[in-house]
Amino acid sequence: MATELEEVLQFLSSPSPQVKKAAVDIVRDLTGSENELKALAHYSETVLASLSRLLGEKKEISEPAAKALVNLSQKPDISKEMVEKGMTPIVMETLYRQDPDIIRLLVMLLVNLTQLEEGVMALLQTEIEKMQGLYVMKLVRSFCTSSSEKIEDPFEHVGLILINITKVEKGRKYLLDPKRGLLKQIIRQFDSTSQLRKKGVCGTVRNCCFEADKQLHHLLLVSEYLWPALLLPVAGKKVYSEQDTSKMPPEIGTALSIERESVDDPEIRIQALEAIYLITLQEAGRRALWSVNGPKILEIGYEDEEDAKVMDAYERVGSLLVQGTEIEETSSESK
Repeated sequence: MATELEEVLQFLSSPSPQVKKAAVDIVRDLTGSENELKALAHYSETVLASLSRLLGEKKEISEPAAKALVNLSQKPDISKEMVEKGMTPIVMETLYRQDPDIIRLLVMLLVNLTQLEEGVMALLQTEIEKMQGLYVMKLVRSFCTSSSEKIEDPFEHVGLILINITKVEKGRKYLLDPKRGLLKQIIRQFDSTSQLRKKGVCGTVRNCCFEADKQLHHLLLVSEYLWPALLLPVAGKKVYSEQDTSKMPPEIGTALSIERESVDDPEIRIQALEAIYLITLQEAGRRALWSVNGPKILEIGYEDEEDAKVMDAYERVGSLLVQGTEIEETSSESK
């Protein structure tokens, strides 16, 4: 005899919209409880198949289905099963046919799925040569063309997906490919007023900088956008003198010559400093930083900083710059 839970799951496939609506609401509520999540996990194959079919229906049914899937995907074992069962293409095919509330939920589902390497590979479509990167390209385009100034910003969590993608070497290489021009588009979103977007951009750039030893040239190809995104968050609050800004490119100097809002999130400042550190591990990276008067910016920013962890990140870069200068001076003298 079927249990009460099994009967509810059967109703997810009911031809009656009212019955289906009632069933999916119950399942959504069950996924909000740790104990009930464990119970649902025993029926994961049925639950995932039924909920994924409901994503394309009207909002009153697809929204609770999407919420349930987001909650379920927080469990690594279930998230892995979702990837294996082909949830990524289902989400991507549904994403652009739904309203903003459901788009937001589906993007959050992709955030959870891409916390697994298998989920990253599924989104990169590594097994389909002619389709590789198409999903990512679509998401980047949506991230960069949807406005954070609107009340609804359904694609703002895409920045977190990009962070997850760039934790994997294939993901970093894909975004760094200059022919695609994706990194430049992403970095320009740092001007957004959304802290979530800023965090997504900064974390993505920081991860891409792990390729600096092999792809520094590709990073510096977008230096017009890269340096402002990395240096302005760590520049402190003071208005810079004309003497200092005259040694900077206009996109940095102009911003620092006037009063501005500081970046309050210490995590963003740390990520920016870690990215600068990775770049300046390379001699060409140090030269590039000096060319925009970066060390002066870091010096002034450090004086304003109050967070101990951020100060540690400043000091790490500063130590590297001092060592780099000494090495270059020694090399010059030996010649």
